[in-house]
Amino acid sequence: MIVGALLLVPWRTRLPVSLRGAVTVRDTDSRKEQPIADVEVTGDLATGSAKSDSTGFFALQLRKFVQRGQPLVLHFRQPHYLPLDVSDFVGDKLYVVHMLPLSSVTPSPIRPAVKVANVRVRYSGRAMTEVNIGSAVKTFQIENKGNVPCQGQRPCSPDGKWRAASGSASLDAGTGNEFRSARASCIAGPCPFTRIDSDQFSRGGQTIMVSARNWSDTATFLLEAEVIKPMVSQIVHESYPVIFGEGLNFTLPSTAEGISIEAELDGQMIVFPLGPALFLSWASCNARVNPDQTKVYRCDLKPGYRFQ
Repeated sequence: MIVGALLLVPWRTRLPVSLRGAVTVRDTDSRKEQPIADVEVTGDLATGSAKSDSTGFFALQLRKFVQRGQPLVLHFRQPHYLPLDVSDFVGDKLYVVHMLPLSSVTPSPIRPAVKVANVRVRYSGRAMTEVNIGSAVKTFQIENKGNVPCQGQRPCSPDGKWRAASGSASLDAGTGNEFRSARASCIAGPCPFTRIDSDQFSRGGQTIMVSARNWSDTATFLLEAEVIKPMVSQIVHESYPVIFGEGLNFTLPSTAEGISIEAELDGQMIVFPLGPALFLSWASCNARVNPDQTKVYRCDLKPGYRFQ
């Protein structure tokens, strides 16, 4: 009984085999071997079917107890590509499959293909800008009489010897505004016998304040800062896609908005908005998101169009 139990352990613990691979366009130029999305992948040893994603990746689960080394046949189907059946063996490897587009074997139309040229991608992005709308100035005096012993009556000079007086001033930049480059200093009177006690201005912000001490005769202080208005603005960017064969590729930052493609069709410049459906009259587009949230776009020409 113990021997029988031990023999059953490998069968119970054996994990199902999953085939992992990628589907790309078949081309002699590796730069044109673009990934193919929405390819249905089936197999005679599979539990079901799988579909490739925008990167061409697929993972096909095989039936339980299928062992490595067994022969299998994989079937790849996509409406825009020739059907493909691949005979192989179950193994611990990456399956890379190349499919041939139907357009490469479809007879050329009677009318000449529409020329697509000077393709540009336009998009907008938000950017923070700052406008200097002026400066704010405020003076204040701290009245005091010098050479009067402190005798413990605060405030006193830093060494506790002379009687001192304190004063403060504040500024408000207004709603939606901020102070920058704020500074405060003594500008008149016995300035060597003064000190800034509280710095609530150098960090900036909508409101700033300064407190100072004077342990001699009356002194005058100045609080000054630049008033800045932060603003959000839309900046339009242009980029040029990379074109290989009948496909164009471009990437955009995650903050891109209002994406459109500008292109010349038979010499006429037209702007094509690229909405959420990624629809273009002359190309089929798809997109995928990278781990850093940037987006990768690919558009393949439809029959009857060609890049000039």
